[in-house]
Amino acid sequence: MKKFLIILTPVALVLFTAWKWLLLPGVEKRMNTRTGEALPALSVRARALHESLVVGDLHADSFLWARDIGDRADYGHVDLPRARDGNLAIQVFTAVTKSPRGQNYASNASDAPDNITLLAVAQGWPPRTWGSLLERALYHAGRVRALASEAPGQMRVIHSAEDLRQALASRAQGGKQLAAILGIEGAHPLEGELANIGRLHDAGYRVMGLQHFFDNELGGSLHGQSGAGLTEFGRAAVQEMAERSIVIDVAHSSEAVVRDVLALVERPLIVSHTGLRGMCDTPRNISDGLMKAVAAAGGLVGIGYWDGAVCDPSPENIVRTMRYAIDLLGVEHVALGSDYDGTVEVAFDVGELGVLTQEMLRQGFSEYEIRRIMGENLRDFFLEQLPAS
Repeated sequence: MKKFLIILTPVALVLFTAWKWLLLPGVEKRMNTRTGEALPALSVRARALHESLVVGDLHADSFLWARDIGDRADYGHVDLPRARDGNLAIQVFTAVTKSPRGQNYASNASDAPDNITLLAVAQGWPPRTWGSLLERALYHAGRVRALASEAPGQMRVIHSAEDLRQALASRAQGGKQLAAILGIEGAHPLEGELANIGRLHDAGYRVMGLQHFFDNELGGSLHGQSGAGLTEFGRAAVQEMAERSIVIDVAHSSEAVVRDVLALVERPLIVSHTGLRGMCDTPRNISDGLMKAVAAAGGLVGIGYWDGAVCDPSPENIVRTMRYAIDLLGVEHVALGSDYDGTVEVAFDVGELGVLTQEMLRQGFSEYEIRRIMGENLRDFFLEQLPAS
C-alpha cells in the first residue's frame, strides 16, 4: 500500500497540474469572451487624448480565475500588460464568493447550489475557502496583495485617499502603477457577523456590495425572490460600513434595499456596473427614478459593457448609453463599470479602452465630458470617500 501511495501521489499532482493549467483556462475562455468584431484604428486625436486621461473602472472580477493577471493573456479581459495598453489607472477588483447554479436576472433562490465552491476546489484554493465565504474573500484579498508585492511598480493596493494620490502622482511622472481598490460583490462573506466587516476592512476592502444574485442576510437582491429591503442586520451592517468609510455598492440590490440605504446613511453610494432602464429595459437595471435619487445623493453610476446592462454591447451603443446617463443624472455622476471577467461577453478588452474615447469624440462629447466619464469622476469620488490616510 505504501509503495502504491508513493506512486499515486506524483501521478495525482501531475493530473491536478494538467487540470489547472490546461483545462481551467478553457473554462474561463468560455466565460469571459470578446465578440471578435474588428475595432476601428484609433485616430491620432483619439490616441493622444486617451493617453492623457485618468482612466478608471468600478468593477472587474479578474481575481476569481486561476489566470495570473501579472502576465499577458490572449483570453479574459484584464491583465496588467493590457491595462497598461489601455492606460488604465484605477481598477476596483471585486471578490465573487457565491454564485447560484442556474444564475439569471429574474429570480434566484438563496439556497441554490453554489458555483464558486466547485471553482474554488478545481482551482486549488486553500481548503479553508471551500466552506467559508469569508475565507474566500480573505483569499481573494491575499491574491491581490501578493501580486502588488511581486510587482510594486505595476500595481498598488489602495487603502486610503493618500495611497491613491501617491499612485496617481507616480503615473503623472511616467510610472505605470495601477491603483487597485478591493471590493466584494455581495456582503454574504460577513456570514451574519458584524465583526467580519472589521476583518474584511483590515484585509484591505474599501468597497462592499450588499447583494449579488440572491437574497442574503442583509436584504433582498434585484435578482432574488423576496424583493425585500434591508433586514435589521443589514441596517446595522450598512451603518458600520459608513462609519468605517467603506463605499457601499448597490449594483445588485433590490430597489427596496437601495431606497432603505439612501434613507439610512448620508454617504454617497455607487452602482458599480449597470445600465439604464430607459435605454435597456431588462431586469438587470433599476428604474431611472431610483438612479436619479442615487445621483442626487452624490452617487456614482458605472456603465457596463455587456448585453444584460446595455442591450447592444457595441462601443457605439455603450457611448449612447453614457449620453443618456449624462442627460438623466449629470456628467459628474457617470463612470465606467465594465464587469470585465465577470462571465460576460464584451466587444473590447481593457487594452482597447481607447475605442470608447474615440467613439465619444465621434458622437460629439466634449473633452470635459470624456475626461470626467473615463476616470476623473471615479478618481474624485474615491479621493473624497476613502479614509484620508
